[in-house]
Order: sequence, then structure tokens, then C-alpha cells
Amino acid sequence: MIKLGEYNTLEILRSTDPGLYLGDDEGNDVLLPNRYVPDNFEVGDKLEVFVYLDNEERPVATTDRPYITENEFAVLRCNEVTKYGAFLDWGLVKQLFCPFKEQASKMKEGQWYLVYCYLDDLTNRLVASSKTMSFLSNEELTVNKFDEVDVIISHPSEIGMNVIVNNIHSGLIHKDDLFKDVQIGDKLKGTVKKVRPDNKLDISLSQIGYRSIEPNAEFIIRQLKDNNGVIDLTDRSSPESIKEQLQMSKKSFKKAIGSLYKARLITIKEDGIYLN
Repeated sequence: MIKLGEYNTLEILRSTDPGLYLGDDEGNDVLLPNRYVPDNFEVGDKLEVFVYLDNEERPVATTDRPYITENEFAVLRCNEVTKYGAFLDWGLVKQLFCPFKEQASKMKEGQWYLVYCYLDDLTNRLVASSKTMSFLSNEELTVNKFDEVDVIISHPSEIGMNVIVNNIHSGLIHKDDLFKDVQIGDKLKGTVKKVRPDNKLDISLSQIGYRSIEPNAEFIIRQLKDNNGVIDLTDRSSPESIKEQLQMSKKSFKKAIGSLYKARLITIKEDGIYLN
């Protein structure tokens, strides 16, 4: 089956005046216009092409790679606004249509928008929507606390930045966890910091807990586990005692336990450090 909005690997069936006809194993074919025909080819060769509808609403193949494919999110530039809707540049000859009903706010020519691309059931056309949150669901989560996730920056809120998680869930990076400037559409790696009872996801752009701390802190965690969760050292211990037990300087020791304490992985008492 030749799929619209996706990359298809198809066999060259025949060469014609308009271009090459490519086919799948089910007897379906599609035209690859002359402008995309490779300099050297033989009938029977396989080509990877993107398939969409041309200006005549006919399936057509291209070797160009669009900025977005079906069921993906991307930031696209609005090239034109007409009485029917907006037309976005997605890297192909025919522009991507975004109906007015699918615009979170009225699009303006020359502006950039985060959109979702989907196949419209009624018209069988690929269209865009800037109402990105309507394509996300947290009803059944596929992630857990501490999982590394793919994050797309969506839009700001009063308490942080809304994000798209693994292309299927919505999440939030709180202001306290935003340690660098981010822009709408940025694609980053993140970590699930918290899963709330209502399935809302708190996301961090850094690792969580002991996953983010320096090697010295990891070493202290291992020593605590090997000693039943207790080490009889504190930030008041002498450099000699720290070096004898942990083979590190007092400065490194204090920095490491500071990270662990901030991450709430240890408790510091008068007689030593305790693993939480």
C-alpha cells in the first residue's frame, strides 16, 4: 500500500514522458515527475519517496524531504493567508494547508507556527493544525518517572513552558527547571520528573536525583549502600578522615553531599550521613 504523508520505498515500474511510475507489492503505482527523476536508474530499482496530493488532488511522489510528515509536529512559516485559510512552507512545491478552524490564533503571513500534520478523513489531504494540544492525550501514559523522553517546546504558561512529550503526551517544565533559553518548536531531551495523580507530567531538561549528580556523589551513594545506609562523616569532618574513608578532598566531598542533600537523597545528621 502506498501511504500518503509518509516515506515509501517503491520499485521503478516504467519510464514515461511525465516521469517514472513507481509501484508497491500490491499493484499500486504513483508518478515521480521528471524534476525528481535521478540521473541514473534502471527499471526494477527501488527509490525512497514521499507521497502526497498535487495541485490536482492526485497522488504524486517526490524525492524532496518535507519539513514535516503525517503525525509529526514542526515549526513552519506561513507563506500566504487566503479566504480559505493559511498556506505553510513545508519544503515541497505544493504548500501545506491550514484551515481557519485549525488555527489556535489567526495566522499571519511571514510568521512561524508550531503545527501538527494529519490526514484529513473527509478530503484525504494532508493538512496542518496549530491546535497542537488536541492531538495529545495523557489518558493512558506510556512513560514513567525518571524516563528519558523526547520533548518539543510548545507554548508558555504562567508557571513554566508547556511541552509535547514523545509526540503523544503533554507535559510542563516549571520555571524553576528552565535553566536555559528555549524557543517554541525546540526539540530536546528531557526526563520525567513527576507523574501527578491526574496523569499530568512534570518534565525536567536535566537528569533527576542521583542521575544528575557528579561521579563523586555517585561514589558516595554506593558507599552508603555498602555500609547499611550510613557513613560516619559530615561536612565538619577533617580532611584526613574524608580522604581516608572516601579517597577524595574535603572540597569535593562537600560539593558531592550538597548535591545529594539538594536532591533529597541523603540526610545529614550530627553523627554522619544517612541514605534516604
